[in-house]
Amino acid sequence: MSSNYYALAGLVVVAIAMIIYALWPAAGEETEAIKRRMTGRRAQSSVSELRKQAKDSVAKKVLDTVAPIAIHPGMKNAAEISKLRMRLASAGFRDESTPTTFLASKTVMAILVGIGAIAYVWIKGMPLQSAAGVVMIAAGLGFLAPDLWLSSAISKRCETIRNGLPDVLDMLVISVESGLGLDAAFQRVGDEMKKVHPALSEELQIVTLETQMGIPRAEALGNLATRSGLDEVRSLTAIINQAERFGTSIAKALRNQSDALRVKRRQAAEERAQKTTVKLMAPLILFIFPAILVVLAGPAALKMMEALSNTPGLL
Repeated sequence: MSSNYYALAGLVVVAIAMIIYALWPAAGEETEAIKRRMTGRRAQSSVSELRKQAKDSVAKKVLDTVAPIAIHPGMKNAAEISKLRMRLASAGFRDESTPTTFLASKTVMAILVGIGAIAYVWIKGMPLQSAAGVVMIAAGLGFLAPDLWLSSAISKRCETIRNGLPDVLDMLVISVESGLGLDAAFQRVGDEMKKVHPALSEELQIVTLETQMGIPRAEALGNLATRSGLDEVRSLTAIINQAERFGTSIAKALRNQSDALRVKRRQAAEERAQKTTVKLMAPLILFIFPAILVVLAGPAALKMMEALSNTPGLL
């Protein structure tokens, strides 16, 4: 029986290793391509390119085959898929197969963590009831791990967009005051800010594409606010729509909004700096103060214990 367990564990490890190898990028090929571009040489053969394409196609086939199977039937609701697609877009993942891959990763993570928990309880020799509880808890944590990762990715992207918004608004003010229209200003700023603020540049390019497809600018900006989920972007959308509706200066409105966002960003940084002292209390109390107490009061405590032991009458 134990030999069967070992064989099953070996097959699982081999399968996971093959999937990781199929998805892992080849560092040597990338280094060789960089050297070839720096020296100006052309590729002698297309073996590396063919190998890379084959590896990508294998990875895509594996994901396309495994993902629909791994999705639980209860997770295939259209409304839930649409909501998940919006969350993934907020995190910067907009491929058509991303929701399917994400849902499949939940099942795969639950199975992998469950297998690890089974191996752990088998090695420890736990009773059946305790082992079942540990395995179920581990599988549940593995099932929830992709959701936690997605929430973290959305928070990081929102923070990146919030920090880059004042700089982008300054560029929009300069573009509008130089004579460009608002649509052309969005396109120009999206191209110029690609290396400095890539997340916000991507969102502006999406707005430009939507307006070029015939979607009204107000609706395109509303979609931007929905994707980002930031109050700053919603207020910016409202200010631009009001400026166009009432005929006021868009450049002035953008400048005022940029100044307000910059002040808000500075205040947020000052708030985080003020919180540092409060956050330092826990490590000070738990780690630093006990060490200081041992260094200062330790010798005195030892001398007091020695004096008490040598003079029993004092007790």
